[in-house]
Amino acid sequence: MEMLNHHCGVTRDARGVVHVAICNAGSLNILGSPVIDAVRESLQQLSSDRSIRVVVLRGESEKSMIGGADIKEMAKLGQKSAEAFISRLRDLCEAVRQFPAPVIARMPGWCLGGGLEVAAACDVRIAAHDAHFGMPEVRVGIPSVIHAALLPRLIGWARARWLVMTAENIDAPTALAWGLVDKVAAPGELDAEVEHVVKALLACGPEALRSQKALLRQWEELPLTESVNLSVKVFGESFLTDEPTRLMQAFVNRKR
Repeated sequence: MEMLNHHCGVTRDARGVVHVAICNAGSLNILGSPVIDAVRESLQQLSSDRSIRVVVLRGESEKSMIGGADIKEMAKLGQKSAEAFISRLRDLCEAVRQFPAPVIARMPGWCLGGGLEVAAACDVRIAAHDAHFGMPEVRVGIPSVIHAALLPRLIGWARARWLVMTAENIDAPTALAWGLVDKVAAPGELDAEVEHVVKALLACGPEALRSQKALLRQWEELPLTESVNLSVKVFGESFLTDEPTRLMQAFVNRKR
């Protein structure tokens, strides 16, 4: 593993798949300010590398992808320092959300609070069979904020309201039924399930996937008519590369 900094390591393969690991953050991969800044800076550095086709975000420990934000640090905050802390975490989530290539969240163990916000900013979430999820902030005197705002879009208002207001945890089967995660791996099969999704993404045109991700992010923000009309130009621009002609011709020429 190549260490980009003290808290972020990467492994790459010849296919353009990059595993980004949160390192030296305790057994639950907790997000304190140094970790948040380090991972954000690493993602921003990687975002300009057009050879990257898929990112897998993971924790160094198998106990979690991200257990949550650092309660010990937050307990010492005041108003201004709290705003600075949560702004850092917001910027990390946005670095994930705006990363040009698809980002897969690899989710063993616990994923709570700020960790679930980071996961919500990913494009695909794959959980271990025994993973657990929750938004415990209100139990420690703070609201769930920043990318918790993605939860109603993912799971609907009623379930999002339940998560952020009761602070109760849910298990992997419930998370799958709710749409909070996309896949739940069988015991011992988390990496195999991640690889299955990686292969599905690699089978797609890389430029088309980048355009599709950018469109999805805009669709989250725009009214329907504007989203539809915006898509026309993006569709046309896809033909500025040889990807549509090449891949469509391969489809036409495929053996039947």
